[in-house]
Amino acid sequence: MLIQCTKKLLEQLNIKPAAAVGEEPLFSWHANLITVNRRKAVVLVNDKNRYIIVLHGLKAADFKRLDEHIVQAIRDTFQDEGIKDDIIKQFINHSTEITFTKTKDKSLVARMNKACDLVHSFQNFILEGSINQSALSITISRFTVSDGSKKYVRPGEEMYKDLEAFAGKPIFSCKAVQLKVTLDLEKYNVWRRIVMPVDISFNKLHKVLQAAFGWQGYHLHEFYIFGDETFNNDFFINHSGYHKEGYKPILNLVCDEEAFEYENDVPMELESGIKLSEYIATKIKYNYDFGDNWQHYIELERVIDDYDKNHPICLEGEGNTPPEDVGGKYGYEEFLEIIANQKHPEHEHMVVWGESQGYKDFDIEMVNRAIKFEYRMGTEHRVCPSS
Repeated sequence: MLIQCTKKLLEQLNIKPAAAVGEEPLFSWHANLITVNRRKAVVLVNDKNRYIIVLHGLKAADFKRLDEHIVQAIRDTFQDEGIKDDIIKQFINHSTEITFTKTKDKSLVARMNKACDLVHSFQNFILEGSINQSALSITISRFTVSDGSKKYVRPGEEMYKDLEAFAGKPIFSCKAVQLKVTLDLEKYNVWRRIVMPVDISFNKLHKVLQAAFGWQGYHLHEFYIFGDETFNNDFFINHSGYHKEGYKPILNLVCDEEAFEYENDVPMELESGIKLSEYIATKIKYNYDFGDNWQHYIELERVIDDYDKNHPICLEGEGNTPPEDVGGKYGYEEFLEIIANQKHPEHEHMVVWGESQGYKDFDIEMVNRAIKFEYRMGTEHRVCPSS
């Protein structure tokens, strides 16, 4: 594997660069040393497809083993992409040694510099305490870039194509579940059927559900996990963990540490540290906006052992999602009555307001675009809304 280094990086490595050698572009990278959040980072850009790998928080001892860190970062990032282990191994073993040379192509250096700018722009995605920044790498590899011929490509998708051509077979395979998610509205059917990889956190599940239903992410949210035990009375009916079929909640997953300041007779944990795979056989409820109190029931329909994508997909759905801040179920009913009555004095105003709040007809193509974008945007490290 060929790593073509800037002068700054070579000085940090304190090595004499090897003589220029030939290497297939897919196994050749341009690399630069930058400072992000007062820590040293190395940014690598693939010569073939401009895929980006980021290492952060490197210390003097780490630069002595930079070749090992690079290989591990590629392995970790590809694994987080959902690429098959045997293909990752094949890619890494194709070039058993890493050679450090000088940069030699001005256009590739320019592309690398643009990648470094993206790292600075998205430094809030950096996970402190980890050298391998796979979430950041995946995120900035999703942005469209010019290929030099007035066409635009996404480095991530180009890397998928190149790896598939290299391996001669599909590169994705993961365990997934088919879920039916129903918004609890007594008078209207609003639901989405989604295939979801199981190896994700509930924080990312939240982002996918936001995209699937067209919510705007303005408000706080939580998940409740339910056991098989049921209640014998309605004492729990006003609790946010109430289940319409009477099941007793066993865990409350929250998005903000401030939630722990409030009393709750259900054990609580932060959602970011919990994976969907831990609870795929349970009943789950997703609450969004504690004011309007939108409750979504999540039902497992089937398990898929060999899912051939690395992102969720909405298979079908029905019904429009209420506008943000409409006032809950009863406010939504009033909203629908007004926009259906052109003679109502508030009709025009309410139609315009609904559009400003994202109210629109369910469009599965647009939903899948939104889901794919949110899922691949490194959402694991985003900050939860404060209100």
